[in-house]
Amino acid sequence: MGQFFPFLGNWFWWAAAGVLLILELAAPGVFFIWLAIPAVVVGLLDLAFDMGWQAELLLFAGLSLVSVFAGRRLLSRKHALDSDQPNLNQRMYNYVGRSYPLHEAIVDGRGRVSIDSTLWEVRGPDTPKGVHVKVTGVEGLKLTVEPV
Repeated sequence: MGQFFPFLGNWFWWAAAGVLLILELAAPGVFFIWLAIPAVVVGLLDLAFDMGWQAELLLFAGLSLVSVFAGRRLLSRKHALDSDQPNLNQRMYNYVGRSYPLHEAIVDGRGRVSIDSTLWEVRGPDTPKGVHVKVTGVEGLKLTVEPV
């Protein structure tokens, strides 16, 4: 049976690790790194101990399972650090609770407010231009407001 897998050996595992690392760079997400690590380990163990192909494949399979589950646990949201800026990419949530003057009157429930030289569409009761409104919520990319 060893004739079917004559290519297995420490160089094969290092080459496999290299291919997996290249795939990690090319593919979105983080997955192939967790397979490349066991390939390197099997290559090192095969260099130290002359293992048969069966042992190499079983070791790679077992280490891959352990590595994937450990990586998944490591990257899970449960263990993510809390950010000091939770609204970094959703700045409109930072405006909730603040008051701003209307740039355009709210007519039929729609208007605009200028915040930091950016015009934001707002939803709320009809209100004339220049009146201060308080941002009470966010709906998609629109701010929900009410007169102060």
